[in-house]
Formats: sequence, C-alpha cells, structure tokens
Amino acid sequence: MNKVSFDYHRAFSRNLGWVSREEQEIISQKVIAIPGMGGVGGHHLHSLVRLGFRRFKVADFDDFDVHNFNRQIGAKISTVGKNKADVMREMILDIIPDAEIDVYEDGVKEENYEDFLSGVDILVDGLDVYVIKVRMKLFELAHKKGIFVTTAAPLGMGTSIISFSPSQMSFNEYFNMNESMSNEELLAHFLSGVAPSALHIRYMYHKEEIDFKAGRVPSLHCGVLAATTALSSEVLKIVLKRGKLKYAPYSHHYDFYFHKKKLVWRPFGNRNLLQKLMIRFSLRKFAEMSN
Repeated sequence: MNKVSFDYHRAFSRNLGWVSREEQEIISQKVIAIPGMGGVGGHHLHSLVRLGFRRFKVADFDDFDVHNFNRQIGAKISTVGKNKADVMREMILDIIPDAEIDVYEDGVKEENYEDFLSGVDILVDGLDVYVIKVRMKLFELAHKKGIFVTTAAPLGMGTSIISFSPSQMSFNEYFNMNESMSNEELLAHFLSGVAPSALHIRYMYHKEEIDFKAGRVPSLHCGVLAATTALSSEVLKIVLKRGKLKYAPYSHHYDFYFHKKKLVWRPFGNRNLLQKLMIRFSLRKFAEMSN
C-alpha cells in the first residue's frame, strides 16, 4: 500500500471560495477546546477538523460502550472499552496527520481548568447534559480569560445553539445557576436556557422511556448532526469575524420535524419572567416523570 503524502492546502482546497486562502490559514492556527468527546463533542471535533481546524484540546474520562452506538461518532465495536478522547485523537490524526491535539484522559476538573484553557480561542461545549457544575466553573473562567464559548444541544430532530462573547453576557449570567441548587434545579435551568423555544417537546411522545434521575434521556443522531452543523458554522463565523452573530441572551432553534427556525431573545436570560415560568414547568414535569 502506497504511503499518502499529506498536504494541508490540497486537503482543504475545496473550502476555497467559501473562505479565502488567508482565512484558511487563520482557521489552521486557532485553538479549540472541547471538554467531552461523546454525543456532540466527538461530532464537533470531527466537523471542525473537516473545516481545517487542526489545533485542539480535548478531554473525556469515559470509555465507549454499546449504548453510545446510536449517536457517537467514535462508538464502534472496535472501540468499546477504549477512552473516548484517545479514540477521537486517533481518528483526527488519520485526517490531519500533523494536527496538534492535547488529550486530557481524566476529563476536566478544577485542578486542570487553567491548563485546559491556556492558549485557547474558543471553548466548545461537549459535556454531558448532567455535567452542569463543571460548566459553571469552566465557562466562567473562559469568559474571564476572553475566550468565546458556544454550546449546541441536540433536541429531538433539531438543535438549539447559544454562544457567549467575552465582551457580553456570560454563561453564568444567562443561566442564573448556583452550586446550592439541586440537580433537578440545575437541569431545569440549563435545559430551559439552552432551548427557550421548546419546539422539540411537542413531539416527545414516549415520555415513559425517560428517567431524569437515572440519567436516561433520549437523543437522536439527526439531532446530534444538527447540533454540530450549527455549532461548526458558528465557530467558523466567530473565527473569521464575518457573518451576522447574535450572542446570549439570543439563541437559535432549528427543528427539522416541524421545518422551523426560531430566533429567541430572552433579556436577562433565566431571570426573564418567561424563563422563570418555563423553569417552574420543567421542574413539575421532572417530578411527574419520576413518579
């Protein structure tokens, strides 16, 4: 088998036209941090690499398992039992052999937050929906360091995306959460804030399959792909400083079940009266589903 000689400029030449040669060079130099290599995180990494990003910091303490097969790009028979971050690193190096990927096999935690964010341009959310306290600390530190943050949630057959500029409202300001809250309260605040339009709720027909306390929530691959499409497009616009961008308290919801797109504006984030009502509704639904 002949050894292929890798040429970055040739590999991403089909990007040209949508981006200039100078912009492609900018893309190649930016550093992206992605905590979490599971459902959305692995797809985010893969999509960004296909755009020509090649400098990353990735973290995940978990191993692939069979229950990941419906949505996680690195989950295959051959990777069951292997660390997610390591598997994704190998996948990316098979696309861009000279990519720079720092792997944190133990995940992100307080003792490595500073190191994980050092030199980073954009922090991309790949954390599990339940890992909220880590988000609160890591994302707030990113804001203080002048790092852009963006998160896209897979919601049924669509996604909702919200981004945070270091010069505008921060993640914690928008979501209005604190560590004294219960896990149910944190989850209600996070889900209500990331998807204020709640379009997807209308076709979640089989709620008996959901158990929030046990951590069993549904996710479809088409929703994951929608999330990574929205997020990689957003990252590209942030990096190239072109195209219209609306940061928090704005969010965008795209739903392919209803063929709808909604731009939602929630002044003061979860302190907004509509959001408070939505959080209260979510908590009531969590209680009903747990009974």
